[in-house]
Amino acid sequence: MRHLKNNRKFGRNSSHRKALFRNMASSLLQYEKITTTLTKAKELRGIIDRTITLGKKGDLPSRRRALGYIRTKGVVHKLFSDLAERYKDRAGGYTRIYKLGNRAGDNAPMAQIELVDRDLSAAPKRRVRRLVAEEDQS
Repeated sequence: MRHLKNNRKFGRNSSHRKALFRNMASSLLQYEKITTTLTKAKELRGIIDRTITLGKKGDLPSRRRALGYIRTKGVVHKLFSDLAERYKDRAGGYTRIYKLGNRAGDNAPMAQIELVDRDLSAAPKRRVRRLVAEEDQS
């Protein structure tokens, strides 16, 4: 059976595509919200749903499969503890996609993908930029 075999290619070879979605999946699980193109967000949705389902199982083979894909122990720990507890009663549909309009450079349709019922404290910390004048005074 050819279930879940019809995916988008994105003009990349298979190893580049796999690395792209590994990085995007780990970023989404870590920060719980990322901005990307619409087609990448739609493709990432299925990967995240399957990964969170592994976290909800909670057994050792599921943890090893998740570590084989995510590769960041802290993110996998968050998946199996926080996210599995948060989505234990939900039967799928863990992500939400908002369309943001088109990107200024190449007019690509942009979207924001986030986890449903996300934790607002998981957002990345913004660095405060110093003015060049302040650095010169020091």
